[in-house]
Amino acid sequence: MSGTDRAGAGGSGHGSRGPAGPGGLLVVGDVVTDVVARHRGAPARGTDTAAAIRIVPGGAGANVACWASRWGWHDVRLLGRVGADTAEWHARELQACGVRPRLVVDPEAPTGTVICLVDTVAAAERTFLTDSGASLRLDRGDWSDALLDGVAWLHLSGYLLFSEPSRGLVAAALDAARARGVPVSVDPASSGFLTELGVDRFLTLVEGIDVLLPSRDEACLLTGLSDAADAAAELSRRVPLVVATSGVEGALVARSGVVCARVPAFPATAVDTTGAGDAFTGGFLAALLSGADPREAAAEGCRAGALAVTQVGGRPGRPV
Repeated sequence: MSGTDRAGAGGSGHGSRGPAGPGGLLVVGDVVTDVVARHRGAPARGTDTAAAIRIVPGGAGANVACWASRWGWHDVRLLGRVGADTAEWHARELQACGVRPRLVVDPEAPTGTVICLVDTVAAAERTFLTDSGASLRLDRGDWSDALLDGVAWLHLSGYLLFSEPSRGLVAAALDAARARGVPVSVDPASSGFLTELGVDRFLTLVEGIDVLLPSRDEACLLTGLSDAADAAAELSRRVPLVVATSGVEGALVARSGVVCARVPAFPATAVDTTGAGDAFTGGFLAALLSGADPREAAAEGCRAGALAVTQVGGRPGRPV
């Protein structure tokens, strides 16, 4: 395993809730390069469409880690896999956000790349064209139980479940976390990839986790129900805590088959919705680890998500 592993400087703490407690947050997930193209209306077929284009660091797992640090958690670590082409750049960008990266450098595949098409007319909604590259080549050999030393919470990006090599790593990580009594959260990550994997297979792979963080669409897909509240409630019969995000409608918190909290969204003018769900997850986990109850943590997640949509790319702005 290669890459940089040194303590970061911690986020500026929009959601910080007092003195940091013991234990780190380990995020295992994807690290990719995002090419964000903001355009007005549908792209014109067969010709040019004017767009504002930026290249920024991304990846659901990496974004969650950066937002958790930004939201005040003092010890955030990330395990991911990148290509040699951009390994040092990604390590520097993560460190600048206060994250301690452990990046496996893939000898064959380049860093994953995602083209994010953001329609500024359609409420900054985004469409992804994804080349996973090295990110989903994490495998069981990249895992060590020692990665959980000093860790109080493990978060797994759902993208890891969409390739055979990284499913092996997920199984090893879950076994190790259960053996140590470390709570585990998962975000399903992508309704498109989730459909390809299969709902039943996904639910089997994440059996025994403590927190599930789906979007509205993912929750409905996982249950076959059309109502987000009904879907969240149903999922909470299988997972102890379900927190489902619904964009401008905020978030739902469900336990034991019942929606126990409806958390409103914070108002924001959307520039780019890329990474809004990752920001929610990072803010939620940072608040939960700091002692907030699930409703309070979901409110912090909504605050982080609202901030995320006001800027381009899926990462928080650099701490000042």
